Amino acid sequence: MAIIKRGNSKYWYISFQFNGQQYIRSSKTTNKKVAEQMEVEWKALIHSQQYQGRKSRIPLIDAFNQYRATKQGMASYKNLTAHETVLRRCLPINKHLDELTSHDLERFKQKRMSEGVGPEAIKYGLQIIKGTWQFARKLGYQVSELEFPTVKIPKAPLRYLTSEEESRLLAELNPNREGRGLPSLSERSDKLKRTMQDAYDLVILLLDTGARYSEIANIEWRRIDLTERTINLWRSKVENETVLYMTDRVFEVLSRRSAKDTQYVFSNRDGDARGYCTHSIHKAIARAGLKNCRVHTLRHTHASRLIQNGMSVYEVREILGHSDIKTTMRYAHLEQRQVTAKARDVMNRLNHSTVSHPVE
Repeated sequence: MAIIKRGNSKYWYISFQFNGQQYIRSSKTTNKKVAEQMEVEWKALIHSQQYQGRKSRIPLIDAFNQYRATKQGMASYKNLTAHETVLRRCLPINKHLDELTSHDLERFKQKRMSEGVGPEAIKYGLQIIKGTWQFARKLGYQVSELEFPTVKIPKAPLRYLTSEEESRLLAELNPNREGRGLPSLSERSDKLKRTMQDAYDLVILLLDTGARYSEIANIEWRRIDLTERTINLWRSKVENETVLYMTDRVFEVLSRRSAKDTQYVFSNRDGDARGYCTHSIHKAIARAGLKNCRVHTLRHTHASRLIQNGMSVYEVREILGHSDIKTTMRYAHLEQRQVTAKARDVMNRLNHSTVSHPVE
C-alpha cells in the first residue's frame, strides 16, 4: 500500500505508480484503512480504463473540484476556492474536458484582459485550468488536446527592503506600540495581543529564513529543534526539505512561543494551522509607507541581502529551496555587482602597486 502523509496536511495521500505513470491525490480522510480502500478502488479503475479501453468523461467543474480537493490543507487551496467564481464566469464550466477547446482558453484570456486584470492573475488562472486538465488526464478521463495561450509578464525591478525600510515595518508591527485607534496596553484584549504578536513574529521569521509565507505560517513544532537551533522546513510547492539554522532573533521568537502547548507555531483560533492571513501585515506595510511591497518582498529581501554579502546564486538557491536555478537567477544582477566591485578593488591594488614601484 502507498498511503503517505504529505507536508502539513492532516489527510492521508494515495501515491503509486502504474505503467510508469505516477498517481497521487488526497484521500480527504484521516482514517488510514479508508484511504487504503480508496487506493484499491482507484487502482482498479485505472486498470480497467487502460486495459479495457474504458475512459470516463468528466465536466470541467467536476475535474476542478477533484483537483482542488488534492490541495486540502495547503496554502493554494484557498486561492483555488477563490478562483472558482472566475472560472464559472469566464469558461464553459459544464463542458466535458474532451469538449474543451484551445479557443475556449483564448476567450478566457481575452475576457480577463477586457476586465482589466493584470497578466500575473491571468497567467495564474490559466495555470489552474492546466493543472485541472493534467490532473484529469492522469486519472484516465477523456480530455481534448489543448494549446494553452501564453501570457507575457512584463519585467519589473526586483523589490526588496532596505535596512531603514525594515526598521519602519517592524516599528509598525511592534506589539507594544501605541497609536491612534489602538487601546492602551492595559486595555487590550488577549485576542488583539495575540494578533499583534503573531504578525510581528511571523515577519521576523520570514525576513530571517527567506521562506515562503505558507511554509512558515503553517509550520508545526515537530519541525523545530531549539536545541540544535534548526528548522526542518518542508516546501510543499516544490516538495523538498531544507534544514535552516536559526538567526539569534528567530531563536528568540521561537523560544518565547515554545511555551504554548500547540501543534503549530502559528495557529488560528481553532488551533489549526494559521493559513493565509496577512491582513495585519499588509496594514503595517501601508502604515510604514512602503510602496510596491507585499509579503513576498520579505523573501526577496532575504535573498538579496545574502547575495549582497558574498553568497552566490547557487548557494542562495539552496536556502530558498528553488527547484530550478532559473528562478534564482533573478538575483544574478546583484551578484554581478559584487563581482565587478571585486574586480575594481583588484585593479586598484594592482595599479597602486605599479605606482609605488615605477618602472625605470
